[in-house]
Amino acid sequence: MAYKPQAGAQMAAPNVIPMADIMLVLLIIFMVVTPLLTKDIPVDLASAQNSRDMQDADKDDAIVVAVTRDGRIYLGSTQMTKDEITGSIKDRLSSRLDKTVYVRSDSRAKYGDVVAVVDEIRSAGVDQLGLLTQRLEKATATPRPPAGD
Repeated sequence: MAYKPQAGAQMAAPNVIPMADIMLVLLIIFMVVTPLLTKDIPVDLASAQNSRDMQDADKDDAIVVAVTRDGRIYLGSTQMTKDEITGSIKDRLSSRLDKTVYVRSDSRAKYGDVVAVVDEIRSAGVDQLGLLTQRLEKATATPRPPAGD
């Protein structure tokens, strides 16, 4: 007589506890890492209808200066004073061919603060300066013809 091994008892339902543990760990990792991915200081950009796309402003190595509504100045995510901006931008531009700096200013920031920051950036030897705005969507409704008598 031949030996026939006995099969163990079959489980009626799959064990999903290890999968749930892995999903919870991944959820925690994403919750911790996601806030670190934002590199820009949040500002309410001014709106403009005739703006141009500046795709280079979204690059990781783009130099972005932000001016908040209360007058704080950020180079990347580092808060700076107006006097420190020129030296910092000169250091960052020294090894670059593209000497473009982008300014993100809050729509409620004081005009004088933004002009002072732009002046400091220009004194650092910047060739191109981009003012970042939020694009206003144009209304697509067609005008009604004038009423005729």
